[in-house]
Amino acid sequence: PSRAICRATTGLAAAPERVPPVGEPGSETQVMLLGDSGVGKTCFLLQFRDGAFLSGTFIATVGIDFRNKVVAVDGVKVKLQIWDTAGQERFRSVTHAYYRDAQALLLLYDITSKMSFDNIRAWLTEIHEYAQKDVVIMLLGNKADVSSERAVRTEDGASLAREYGVPFMETSAKTGMNVELAFLAIAKELKQRALQPPDEPRFQIHDYIEAQQKKSSCCAFA
Repeated sequence: PSRAICRATTGLAAAPERVPPVGEPGSETQVMLLGDSGVGKTCFLLQFRDGAFLSGTFIATVGIDFRNKVVAVDGVKVKLQIWDTAGQERFRSVTHAYYRDAQALLLLYDITSKMSFDNIRAWLTEIHEYAQKDVVIMLLGNKADVSSERAVRTEDGASLAREYGVPFMETSAKTGMNVELAFLAIAKELKQRALQPPDEPRFQIHDYIEAQQKKSSCCAFA
C-alpha cells in the first residue's frame, strides 16, 4: 500500500554568511541532513521546525535548501541552520561543497528500506572525506512509525552506530518521535564543546540521549 510522503523543497540555496562560534551572541550551528533520496529528510526537518507532517506526492529535493530554528540549550539560545540535501547521486558534487562548513551531520536511513541502510557506509565514507574531522555525526533510522513494513532491525542500526562510534536513534518524522531530541542532543554537544572548561568532565551525547529517552518513557507510563 502507498504511504503519504511529504513534499520536499526544491531549489539551490545560497550559502549564508559566517557567524560566531556556538554559544556566543548571534551564533549559529550548521546542521546537515544526509541520506538516500526518500528516507524522509525534508519531512524530518519540517516536523522539527513546524511540528507538522505534510503529506502529499513525493518530490525529491533538488540541490540543497535550508531552514532556521532557535532552540534553548541550558538557558542559552542556539540558532540551528539546518541544511536539507538531495540524496540522489547526481547532486552529490553539489552537497560535497557544503560538508566542510557543517558542525553536525544527521545521517538518515529508512527502516523500511534495506538499501538505504546498506548505503550508510558509503555516506560515512563521504563524510570522512569531505567533512571536518571533529564534526558531530548521528545515525537515525527514520519512519519508525511504519514498523509493519520494517526491513532493518533496530539492533542492526545500533550495531552499525557502535562500529563507527556515533550515537543512534530511531525516529519518525510523521509522529515526531525523537525528532526534537536529535537536534537538541547535537546542539547541546556543540555548546558544551565551545563553552565547557577543559578540566570539567566531557559531555557524553550517548548518555544524554539515553537519559532523555528513559525520561520520556517514564512520562508516557506515568
